[in-house]
Amino acid sequence: MRSFSIKSFGCRTNQAEAFQWAERFQSHGILLEEDSYQSDIVIINSCTITQRADADVRNFVRKISRRNPKARIIVTGCFAERDPLLFMNDPKVWKVFLNNEKDDLQREVIESFGKNKPVKHRPFRSRAPVKIQDGCDFKCTFCIIPKVRGKSRSESREKITDRVRGLVRKGYKEIVLTGIHLCLYGRDLEPESSLQELLSELVAIKDLKYIRLSSLDPRFLDKEFIDFITSNEKICSHFHFSLQHTSGRIIEKMGRKISSEKYREVLEYTRERSLDASLGADIIVGFPGESGKDFDHLYAFLEKSPLTYFHVFSYSPRPGTAAAGLKGVDSKTEKERSALLRELSRRKNLEFRKRFENAVLDGVVIKEKEKNLHVLTPNYLKVVVPDSGCRRSSLVRVRITGVKNQINEGMIF
Repeated sequence: MRSFSIKSFGCRTNQAEAFQWAERFQSHGILLEEDSYQSDIVIINSCTITQRADADVRNFVRKISRRNPKARIIVTGCFAERDPLLFMNDPKVWKVFLNNEKDDLQREVIESFGKNKPVKHRPFRSRAPVKIQDGCDFKCTFCIIPKVRGKSRSESREKITDRVRGLVRKGYKEIVLTGIHLCLYGRDLEPESSLQELLSELVAIKDLKYIRLSSLDPRFLDKEFIDFITSNEKICSHFHFSLQHTSGRIIEKMGRKISSEKYREVLEYTRERSLDASLGADIIVGFPGESGKDFDHLYAFLEKSPLTYFHVFSYSPRPGTAAAGLKGVDSKTEKERSALLRELSRRKNLEFRKRFENAVLDGVVIKEKEKNLHVLTPNYLKVVVPDSGCRRSSLVRVRITGVKNQINEGMIF
């Protein structure tokens, strides 16, 4: 019996696609193998958001070819979309599929390796990512995603709710709504819809415990929407924002069309409405023209903000984007600034987590490892507890007994 593995790079949208493929392949009799060095088919859902992402994908192809030489390697995703010939001309790669050919990818795998009888289902993830939207209508000067993903396209509310009901029947307690630009959901539908309308239907699904939102764009967040997502107990109190920068000059150069004051209003109102929420953000350091003053503004803003963590990315020029030809910040300065922000994020996150020492919280088991369970709470606290026999995707209640630099320790309550 043939086996497959899937390696997803980059965003949660890629993870959601991989999750759906894994379900479908198993229903057609292809075994899920978690170890890519052992599987017959290796599917790589690639990312091209940075030069580092490109390098990671190419390195992985080489590793698979070296350690699993008989594997059929399939490459798809954004790097394959941006430079398909690179992979088509690589003798290590069996097939290449562009982003709009991912249905063809599934058919190819099923027709080549599938059987009529399904195999016993092995969970691909402990929480179910659900892709509700793809593409982006904006042209931020640093971002290649609109070129490789196209314009915003939304799934119908009916299709999404049916899928979520099916996942709940399979035992999933938490779903994660994903998309390239989640806040654009529904604008292209006929009749037009919105993320809030979709959420209103999803929270009504019986036995669905948690709905987690992936990245939100502050440009589209008003008080009505924030009130809605912070007042419904099924929506996880974990909100991640695409900030990128806070200096007005850099925001304008990025083509973001928002002010740092709007950022501040959104963050502070969200914190006011949800005191225990985890608030995160994506930040880009070293964008062309970023001066010391611009960075000082960014640092001061983040330090004073209610954010509890941020993901720091060094600016990476992408071919074909408006900013690609601009002179960037020198590497030494960029690394120093990135290190300062990562340390600030670490301190703020530790301070936030310490608030919950001795607290009792509900959560979902996301991993079983070395006689321990890893539990994720609605407000994005990861807690390591002794194994009590609970399995992945189970609902548990934990008491946090210790907060350290890297982990939170606890016990089943």
